[in-house]
Amino acid sequence: GKYHCPVLFTVFTNNSHIVAIKTTGNVFAYEAVEQLNIKPKSYKDLLTDEPFTRQDIVTLQDPTNLDKFNVSNFFHVKNNIKVIDPDEEKAKLDPSYYLKNTNTETRETLLELYKEFKGDDILAATMKAPEKKKVDKLNAAHYSTGAVSASFTSTAMVPETTHEAAAIEDDVVRYQYVKKKGYVRLHTNKGDLNLELHCDMTPRTCENFIKLCKKNYYDGTIFHRSIRNFVIQGGDPTGTGTGGESYWGKPFKDEFKPNLSHTGRGVLSMANSGPNTNKSQL
Repeated sequence: GKYHCPVLFTVFTNNSHIVAIKTTGNVFAYEAVEQLNIKPKSYKDLLTDEPFTRQDIVTLQDPTNLDKFNVSNFFHVKNNIKVIDPDEEKAKLDPSYYLKNTNTETRETLLELYKEFKGDDILAATMKAPEKKKVDKLNAAHYSTGAVSASFTSTAMVPETTHEAAAIEDDVVRYQYVKKKGYVRLHTNKGDLNLELHCDMTPRTCENFIKLCKKNYYDGTIFHRSIRNFVIQGGDPTGTGTGGESYWGKPFKDEFKPNLSHTGRGVLSMANSGPNTNKSQL
C-alpha cells in the first residue's frame, strides 16, 4: 500500500506538501490543514478533534523549501542519533554476525563445521512435505497445485507424479453463494439508522460488520470524528480514532467495486488508515 492523507485521501508523493500535528502525531496533506484548520481558524486535529496551536504544525516535507532536502542539517545526523533495530540486535546474538569480513578459507571451514553439526537437521526440516488441504467438489480449483512440475525441475522438492487440483480458499467458496443484501438497524441517541449492506458485492466487509454487531462490539461507542458537511466517523470502542479491530482480530483487504463509491449523503463505508487496513471503524 501507499501512504495517503486520511482526510483528502490523496497519495503522498515526493512532490506532496506534508505536515504533522505535534500534539497528536497525526500526519496530513498541508492542503487539508490549510482548508480545514488554518483558514477557518479552527485548530482541532482532523482525526481526534484534539486542540492545538499554529506552532504545533510541523512540516515533514515541503517541495518548495530546498533546505529541507539538505540531509547534513537533519537533527539526527548532526547529533549522530541512531535508532536501535531490534532485528539487528537479535542477529548480534548469533556469533556468525561478527564474521562478515572473514577470508575464504575461514568461511569454508565454518560452513563445513555448520553442516556437520546442524545441517542434517535443518535440511530434514526443509524437506518435510507440507500438509495437504482436503479437496472436494466445492473447493477444487480448475488448475493443479504445480507440485509435479516443481518436483521435476527442482531436486530440493519431494518427488510427485500425480496431478492434484489446488484447493480454493474457504472464504472464496463461501462468498460465491451470497446473493442477498444485508440489513442492520443502528440505534443512536439521535434516532435509528436503517442500513442496507451490499453483502452480494462486498461479502467480507459486510460479514465483518454484521458479526461485530452480533457480538455487541459497537454498543456504547461514540462518533469520535465529525467534520461538518463532510463525514462522521465511529466504530472505535476507545473513542480515539486509533483503536478497534476486525472480527478476525487482524486487518482485512479492501473490497472496491466500480459501481459503489462514497459520494453523496447517507453512504456507509469502512474507515481505515491506508490500503487493506480495515478493522471496525466506519
